[in-house]
Amino acid sequence: MHRNQLLQLLEKHRPFNATETKFHQEITSFVKSHPMCFERSLMIGHVTGSAWILDKSRQYTLLTHHKKLNQWFQTGGHCDGDSDVLNVALKEAEEETGLKNIGVLSNDIFDIDIHVIPERKGIPVHLHFDVRFLLEADMNQQLIVSSESTDLKWIQLSKVADLNDSDSIMRMVEKSFKL
Repeated sequence: MHRNQLLQLLEKHRPFNATETKFHQEITSFVKSHPMCFERSLMIGHVTGSAWILDKSRQYTLLTHHKKLNQWFQTGGHCDGDSDVLNVALKEAEEETGLKNIGVLSNDIFDIDIHVIPERKGIPVHLHFDVRFLLEADMNQQLIVSSESTDLKWIQLSKVADLNDSDSIMRMVEKSFKL
């Protein structure tokens, strides 16, 4: 079963707080219930893979200003059938930043989030069951802004809230401080 790898990762994951515990239960149930969970054609929602990229000092994270949503986020995107969500997170990180040397700090899930994606261009409102991994990159590598973004920025963890103070982002910041 192509969902087994993700289900094993979810089983190992220890949620950080009550919100992530709720997401953990919901995403596990979703993945078990929907064989097509990695396909964006599943209109109620689908699994996505994201990268929380830290610099080598663990003091900065790389955020992208998402063009469609007009907000700062971590990199990430649709699995499009790929059940290796870590692979998806790495691919999206490279595509959205131009970084060539991205390290995996852990093969385990770093964070889980479920968020609503608004209706756009005939695609109905749906959920992203976002599985996030902890990656590392050198801040001195050249960044290339993709067509999906308007900007990329290394931001000090203590200043991330100036760009996005959502619970989702701030939970990853808090986890980063505990590394």
